[in-house]
Amino acid sequence: MRLTPAQSRLIAATVRRQLGAQARVFLFGSRLDDAAKGGDVDILVENEKRLSLLERAHIKMELENLLSLPVDVVAIERGAQTTAFQRIAMAKAINLEDCQST
Repeated sequence: MRLTPAQSRLIAATVRRQLGAQARVFLFGSRLDDAAKGGDVDILVENEKRLSLLERAHIKMELENLLSLPVDVVAIERGAQTTAFQRIAMAKAINLEDCQST
């Protein structure tokens, strides 16, 4: 995974500060591949309620400012039907809570 434990903690803390402790934060995409270079930070946020476009934009903008990296935010409402893309992302995602040691 091409994020440091500090970056993982920062991402999870930022999302939870905006959405609450019940939000789950996952990483998917090219940042999971240690051999890859560059790329944005793809996060998937699972929340109790559907996130508005404005909420996703706030998370994206704050994380981009904090990380100095491009960030994409995919949101899933817990228990709601998901799209094919969301299911693929979730299948390959890792929970950032599991990556915060050190």
